[in-house]
Order: sequence, then structure tokens, then C-alpha cells
Amino acid sequence: MSDRSVLSRLMQHDLGSRIFLGLLLLVGAGMPLAHLLLPESSFLHPSTYTLGLVGKYMTYALLAISIDLIWGYCGILSLGHTAFFALGGYAMGMYLMRQIGTRGVYGDPVLPDFMVFLSWDSLPWYWLGMDMFWFAMLMVLLIPGLLALVFGWLAFRSRVAGVYFSIITQALTFALMLAFFRNEMGFGGNNGLTDFKDILGYDLQATSTRIGLFVVTAVALGLGYIACHWIVRSRFGRVITAIRDGEGRARFMGYRVEHYKLWLFVFSGMLAGVAGALYVPQVGIINPGEFAPLNAIEAVVWVAVGGRGTLYGAVMGAVLVNYMKTYFTVAWPEAWLYALGTLFVVVTLFLPRGVVGLLEKLRRQKT
Repeated sequence: MSDRSVLSRLMQHDLGSRIFLGLLLLVGAGMPLAHLLLPESSFLHPSTYTLGLVGKYMTYALLAISIDLIWGYCGILSLGHTAFFALGGYAMGMYLMRQIGTRGVYGDPVLPDFMVFLSWDSLPWYWLGMDMFWFAMLMVLLIPGLLALVFGWLAFRSRVAGVYFSIITQALTFALMLAFFRNEMGFGGNNGLTDFKDILGYDLQATSTRIGLFVVTAVALGLGYIACHWIVRSRFGRVITAIRDGEGRARFMGYRVEHYKLWLFVFSGMLAGVAGALYVPQVGIINPGEFAPLNAIEAVVWVAVGGRGTLYGAVMGAVLVNYMKTYFTVAWPEAWLYALGTLFVVVTLFLPRGVVGLLEKLRRQKT
């Protein structure tokens, strides 16, 4: 059976997913081509800034999918998924820092500038091997995955659920933020990791590299979406939905509920780590602010606004809310948090299924 027919069967009876993947293909291929082929005077010519902005939105969309998978389909509200996002970002940032070499301010061939400034004599053990791309990418998956495995095993084994689980995930990301602020941790402290030069030998500021990162991000978002869609449509997905709707009944029927929750949580954490790794080279910095509890809450709001339990709704919410944030932080920066809070209250009270639910309701009324 061809890959195309497998994908067609997977997306059968899911108009929203087909529309999303079509739009992603259009954006992922169309914007780079328009940037390269159209003159800058054309209104259809996307600037390098626009490519970077849309690329950043796509990494947020991948993070939103990972949250929707665990919250929308399994009923586990994690307020700590931005910790996995940030850890993936730090793994990529460590690789990028090792590529600077003698081009840093202090010209040290091995130590990053902040370590020279703090009078470190040698690299900490956890920086070893991070100059190799394959090893760094392995860490992008392993570090968030291991943290999710240990944390999830302890939490689910103890049957921590509901609001208690949300609180301890929030405490996890807050604790990591405080730890990464410390210079002694060896991650750049308050300033984080920045001043990146190149990736795989290509200049990060070059247009061709920016386009390459944009395309890779679009491909990662598409593959992440298809993987999550396959999971929720599989037998495994039907079990996690049953756990969401009645954990006691699923347990009574003999399912090892903790195992299902744990592996979904680990996969979701690794997906968030990949999103963080793609985010860092496009924005040029990673610092402890990415662990901030407010960021975790914002990411949950993206999913709630779009419509949890619908993967394309999570993508829609991530893009919509972040576009609003971009606009508000330029036009009325002091009003953004009020607007975000108002949006969340309105969605919770009047649109429990988010924008997707509203669109489906309008479509049913028309038919």
C-alpha cells in the first residue's frame, strides 16, 4: 500500500485535518518560493522577518499539539509542558554555542563566553559532546523524554490527577526556572544562551539558512501532526480517550491506566522538546524566562481558544493567540495580559469547545 493511500485513509472523515495539512503545505512551500522568486516590491513577497515570525508560530503550534494530545485526548492538564519546550531549546542552544569557537568575545576555542567571564576552567561534563549535531539532537529528545518519564512515573504511580497534577507540573517548571537562573548551573544564568553564529556550518543570519529552518519547521509540524493523529485514531488512542471519559471504568476493565498515561506523557514531552529545538535558532536566544509559569498558562490558553480535543484547533489557537500577542505587545503592551485573561474567561464561559466548536456549530446551523 502506498504512503499516499495510508495517509488518505488516516485522514478519512477528518476534513479539518485535511484542510490544515493542505494549508501547511501551501505555507511551507509557498512562502519560501515567494520570498525567492517575487520582487521585494510585490505585496506577495514575504520578508525575512515574516518568515522568522511564521516559523516561530509553527514551533508554538507544535507545542500546542503536544499539550492537546495529553490534555484534550487524555484529560491530563499539564501546566509544565513549556519546561520540556525549554529543555529542548537549551539542548539546541548548547550545540549552537559550541559552534561559536574562537569567534566569541574572549576568543576561547572551547569555553562559551559566559564561562570565560565567570572564570570557569573547563567545560562541565554535561556540555561534552554537545558540539556534535547528532548528539545534540539526541539530547533534544532524551532530556525532555527522561524528565517526563521520571516525573510521570512518580505522579501516575501515586495516582496524582486533576488539579493536583496541574499544580505539581507548574511547580516543576518554576523550580527549573529558578535553577537555570543560577550561574553555577552552567547555562548562562539570567542571560541564557545567545550570540549564535551558525548551524551545521551555515550562517544563521543568511537568508538561505532562514528559509531552510522555516521548511524544516513546517515538515516537523506536519510529521508531528500526523503522528499525533495516528495515535488518537489507533487502539491506543481509543483507550486514552476512554481513560479521559471514565478512568475508573477503564481501570475496572483491566487496562493499566498508569502505563497509557505515562507513555503518552513521555511522547508529548519529547514533541515539546523538538518544538523548543526548532524555536531557538529562529529567535536567536534561549533563557530561563522560557520556563516561566506564565508561558505554560499561555500555552494552555492557546489550546483552549482553538478547541481542545481537535489537533487542528490547537494549531489554530496557537497561531491566533500569538498573532494577537504580537499585535498587542507593539500597539498596547500594557494591555496584553488583560486581553489574554479576558479571552480565556470568554472562551471558558461561552465557547467550551473553542473556535473549532463555534465553527462546527455555525456549519450545522447552515446545513
